[in-house]
Amino acid sequence: MKVARYTYQGTESFGVLKDENHIVDLPKLSRFRKNVPANINDLISLGLKAEALLKELTENLSNRERKESLLETGKVVFKAPVADPPKIICLGLNYKDHAEEAEAAVPDEPVIFMKPRTAIIGPEEPIVKPGFVQKLDYEVEMAIVIGKKGKNIPVSEAENHIFGFTVFNDVSARDIQFKDGQWTRGKSFDSFAPMGPCITTLTQIGDPANLRLYTRVNGVTRQNSSTKNMIFNVYEIIHRLSRVMTLEPCDIIATGTPGGVAAFMKPEPRFLQPGDTVEVEVEKIGVLRNPVTEET
Repeated sequence: MKVARYTYQGTESFGVLKDENHIVDLPKLSRFRKNVPANINDLISLGLKAEALLKELTENLSNRERKESLLETGKVVFKAPVADPPKIICLGLNYKDHAEEAEAAVPDEPVIFMKPRTAIIGPEEPIVKPGFVQKLDYEVEMAIVIGKKGKNIPVSEAENHIFGFTVFNDVSARDIQFKDGQWTRGKSFDSFAPMGPCITTLTQIGDPANLRLYTRVNGVTRQNSSTKNMIFNVYEIIHRLSRVMTLEPCDIIATGTPGGVAAFMKPEPRFLQPGDTVEVEVEKIGVLRNPVTEET
């Protein structure tokens, strides 16, 4: 199932995508059902139990329930599915082809950094390029949405801690990143964590190690790869991160980007400019589209 957060007629809400054209609005459905979570964070915190509940809530709707709770997707404004995660944890150099293009050694442990939640934006919201940033880059990533708290999680139990997956764009100011020699400042500007348009639940994603990823800038494909090229798969990531920090419901883990970023394009880099439109896509989740604007 796909779960989304959105506004409808100016009011924030959340629901389940019934099909490409319709969403079951869960707060509206709560008029008829007693077991509807209060918000999307509460839903995510149910972890794997959420799947059965969502099926119970959204299948076999009565005519009145359909009339009251079914919205047209074209009439909602999708937002980042998680607005205030406890943590945004990001991985660097987690794809073989990206490590190769960066001429970097393949890491034997995940290389991690954090982004602040103030960097989060949703679909169609602008990526804002600060005037002093000259080398603005994109990175398509599949992000894990944690659904169950855990510490020192074995690989064999990692899937029990996953609610689902979303699309993430690890926007980066390469000039600052490379100057600093570490990554936090160059990746933490407001609007540098686009996310969405929805979360696909774990049981619906299929094999998370066999999904296509793409980036398109102004309609031209820049990144075209597969999660098969990950160095650490999603279960290994959860295991290794949980040895360092407690993972909590609604944590976002961006799992790294494949080759094809602007910084390493040949014969010369082709960085993002105001007026560009960036689309990042992960198979079975969707397309996350954002325009690029100049800070005023």
